[in-house]
Amino acid sequence: MSHSTVPRTDTEAEAKENPPAAHGGATGGTGKPPAGKLSLRLRFRRDRVLVLMTLPAILLVLLFNYVPILGNVVAFQEYDPYISDNGVVSILHSPWVGLENFQRIFEDSAFWNSVQNTLVLFFLQLVLYFPIPILLALLINSVVRPRVRAISQAILYLPHFFSWVLVVAVFQQLFGGAGLLSQILRDHGYDGLSLMTDPETFKFLVTAQSVWKDAGWGIIVFLAALASVSPDLYEAAAMDGANRWRRMWHVTLPALRPVIALLLVLRVGDALTVGFEQILLQRGAVGPGAAEVLDTFVWWNGVRNQDFGYAAAAGLVKGVISLGLVLIANKVAHLMGEQGVYKK
Repeated sequence: MSHSTVPRTDTEAEAKENPPAAHGGATGGTGKPPAGKLSLRLRFRRDRVLVLMTLPAILLVLLFNYVPILGNVVAFQEYDPYISDNGVVSILHSPWVGLENFQRIFEDSAFWNSVQNTLVLFFLQLVLYFPIPILLALLINSVVRPRVRAISQAILYLPHFFSWVLVVAVFQQLFGGAGLLSQILRDHGYDGLSLMTDPETFKFLVTAQSVWKDAGWGIIVFLAALASVSPDLYEAAAMDGANRWRRMWHVTLPALRPVIALLLVLRVGDALTVGFEQILLQRGAVGPGAAEVLDTFVWWNGVRNQDFGYAAAAGLVKGVISLGLVLIANKVAHLMGEQGVYKK
């Protein structure tokens, strides 16, 4: 066999495909990037079409999500929007107060009451609302007939398209002082009741509204995860003698675990946002003592009371706490062996 036909080693073949760069180049003394890695220029040339496709979305995110973050500077000012018609000029000419707004926040009992209401609503929704889409997805996935599955999913998904105004109106007609439940109780000789104006049951009522409106939306994510489970796994489990519940415990739930972990991390990061419009529509019926959450607290002080610096400080505190909760929840997901929002 001639020398030209002798098989080359992987190192020799790689050296031929990636010749060394000139001495002193960007790839270091060896003249080539590490094995398996491409330079930034080569990766951009390879993925330039994808980069150009995502560029408009990136610009929108920067414009509407990151540029407004610069407005948090008013949390350290006694911001006056009437100094100028230009918002930037108003920020530049508003007096600085340092940490005075934050000091006012931590001394304000109304702020701590809104924090307490927010956390209580979060834990109620985490315990009562978060598992329901999982259970409904498992129930729908167990239905054999495709037509029944499609109809069930459509019925559960429909309330997601309702506005919060309509949802609150429906609950008012059912559980209000002149609602259907009160009318039935009066017809049978009992006193009527109004759950819509009862501060003690308000948090459970808000959770029930969230379940009715958005549980169908969560079903879609879990059904998509269930669709990726190979039927061979169920068949193998059945051949090993696993009954229906065993198959669900050992096959279905492990397949859902990465999705559950990801959504749980996102839900924890969104813990301090429990529904601004939903709460604001019902705040007047039960009073701020039961219905004031951080979002309505910021809106009431910033928009209604025109105390923009104080409201911005409250919003900044909320954002920092939410970021910390995301990092903690993601670390817990890593300890559980899941990826979470980002890899280690």
